[in-house]
Amino acid sequence: MAKNTEVSQARKAKHGWIITVFMAVLSLAWVSPIFIVILNSFKKKAFIFRYPFGISTEPLSKGWDKFIGGAKRMAAGSLNYSNAVKKTDFFHSFGYSMFITVVSVLLIVVCCSMCAWYVVRVKNLVTKGLYLLFLFSMIVPFQMVMFTLSKFANMLHLSNPIGIVVVYLGFGAGLSVFMFTGFVKGISVEIEEAAMIDGCNPLQTFFLIVFPILKPTTITVAILQAMWIWNDYLLPSLVLNINKYKTIPIAIQYLKQSHGQVDWGAMMAVLVLAILPIVIFYTFCQKYIIEGVLAGAVKG
Repeated sequence: MAKNTEVSQARKAKHGWIITVFMAVLSLAWVSPIFIVILNSFKKKAFIFRYPFGISTEPLSKGWDKFIGGAKRMAAGSLNYSNAVKKTDFFHSFGYSMFITVVSVLLIVVCCSMCAWYVVRVKNLVTKGLYLLFLFSMIVPFQMVMFTLSKFANMLHLSNPIGIVVVYLGFGAGLSVFMFTGFVKGISVEIEEAAMIDGCNPLQTFFLIVFPILKPTTITVAILQAMWIWNDYLLPSLVLNINKYKTIPIAIQYLKQSHGQVDWGAMMAVLVLAILPIVIFYTFCQKYIIEGVLAGAVKG
């Protein structure tokens, strides 16, 4: 029996190493496009097309010359960043994207968490119907409503950064309410009853007692919604007045010149600048994603 157990453990360890190596190679395949974009953001346009995966074309025997030549080309290619900032008016676009993303995420988190708490605690036909509507909104494809949405947004004067925040709240409510509802079902009612006995009104009970408990799901919802809103191109292009307000995805499109010409060096540079904030945000909060998703999907 002991020998069989040792053989079984050895096989599991061997299979574990194989799976680890496979997943590592697979992860490199997924991450490699990002490294290619960063590498090409320091090159001139001609070198992007000729040598997209390297920084020099010198023979390996000329190691130092190769290094110096590549460094010079990368230094010259660093002008891509200044050109990208000027051509796209990057800082204005960054400001609009940041405002829309931050305010939209805050509204989604606060409003949807309160709605989920109400739906779980007040059980009647209205809350059941409301919850079904939120679930139905997750099923309907965006393409079915985008033209009607664009028309209504124009009629209601929502073609500005404040107006599009309201639109994002509507589109982000379905998934957010679903996740918050699953987590709220696992919160003991006795905790809220004790708070009310101590004199808390419903708002105080929610913000002082319930909302802190929702931290894992709150961070998960914030990350998912921030990644979607920051990178979204279609909704701002339909709703916003792009002659006045350009988010980063829209500003990137203006690097396309006449006759289909594209400044690829500046394009790569502005892509790096665009993904950097959301990558930093995701890196600091990623540990809460799995915890929040599992909590919202399993509890209750």
